[in-house]
Amino acid sequence: MAKIVLAFSGGLDTSVILKWLVEKGHEVVAYVADVGQKEDFSYIKHKALLLGASKVYIEDLKEEFVTEYIFPALKAGAVYEGRYLLGTALARPLIAKKQVEIAKKEGTKVLAHGCTGKGNDQVRFELTWLKFMPDATIVSPWKDKEFITKFKGRLDLIKYAKANGIPVSSTPNKPFSMDENIAHTSYESGILEDPKKAPPSTMFKGFVLPQNAPDKETKLIIEFAQGVPIKVVNLESKREINGALKLFEYLNMIGSKNGIGMVDMVENRFIGIKSRGVYVAPAATILWAAHKDLESITLDKEVLHLKELFAPIIGTLIYNGLWYSPEMEVLMAAIQLSQKGVLGKVFITLYKGNVIITGRQSENSLYHQGLASMNEHGDFNPEHSEGFIKTLALRLMVNGK
Repeated sequence: MAKIVLAFSGGLDTSVILKWLVEKGHEVVAYVADVGQKEDFSYIKHKALLLGASKVYIEDLKEEFVTEYIFPALKAGAVYEGRYLLGTALARPLIAKKQVEIAKKEGTKVLAHGCTGKGNDQVRFELTWLKFMPDATIVSPWKDKEFITKFKGRLDLIKYAKANGIPVSSTPNKPFSMDENIAHTSYESGILEDPKKAPPSTMFKGFVLPQNAPDKETKLIIEFAQGVPIKVVNLESKREINGALKLFEYLNMIGSKNGIGMVDMVENRFIGIKSRGVYVAPAATILWAAHKDLESITLDKEVLHLKELFAPIIGTLIYNGLWYSPEMEVLMAAIQLSQKGVLGKVFITLYKGNVIITGRQSENSLYHQGLASMNEHGDFNPEHSEGFIKTLALRLMVNGK
């Protein structure tokens, strides 16, 4: 039998899968990626060993996740279908790449995950595995005939867990699925599978709904250098937060208190199925808004418009699991070049679910008050506009005749 490195979360699916693989005679090495989920990792390790894992790796990937995945996506303004800030999709290539490293260390080429055969994550994991280990053997139980015959869905998993003494938090009365990392918390399945039903307020973990947020403004300054946030200042408390991970964690905390960053949407999965998800991404929502605003004064018009074309393309590539693709490398090289002059400060007010930009400044600003002013000509000669408009209108005049 094989030695298998299993991406293990400690949740319902991977707990059952670990037990199932061990029962089939495999040696299972459990790999747990800490990407910011609020979990008791010592308990998860204990649980994996209890279920039969021969070894457990717990890898702290939070700093790398923020600096090497979230911030590059921020610089690109990456978004999927206009609303989704890609919290889960950004984490998967990092988790999968590290899993290959562990497999090499363990002297095996057999990799396993617990992703559904209907979802996106199976693609994200497996494309990354095959990029860094082209001859990998992939174990994907939710695409395995024996496994899916035994388990039709989450209710069957819950019954099996109960019968085999596997401790899980899911119950038949609360079968929705939650995935948490520092970028966001996502909620799917269960009651959310009916798109007309509102998510229950009790579902949210550590997040204050906008209508319940304080009736008080929170004023911040976010400072950027080369498109990356480097400092957050709370104008009321005068607190300064520096460092990628610390400022991201702070914005998650302060954003959650103010009801920032909840999106309820039906998206189109890469595999072709429509799926309803509820996402809570406070820090990402604040930073995406601030970064986009700062670009309005630091990017050339045509560069800005090119970026607006690239952003949804990059967002789709990330969503589809193509972080490590040649086309992504080319596009991100262009994004990196565009960010050299994106530095300055953005002034923000958080209030009951809203991110309100109140000002921005940069030593690299391309905004010229004299040119923009309605009270003076500045260096602009309005007489030149007559010829400009007539030249632009030539084809329209020809069509008009």
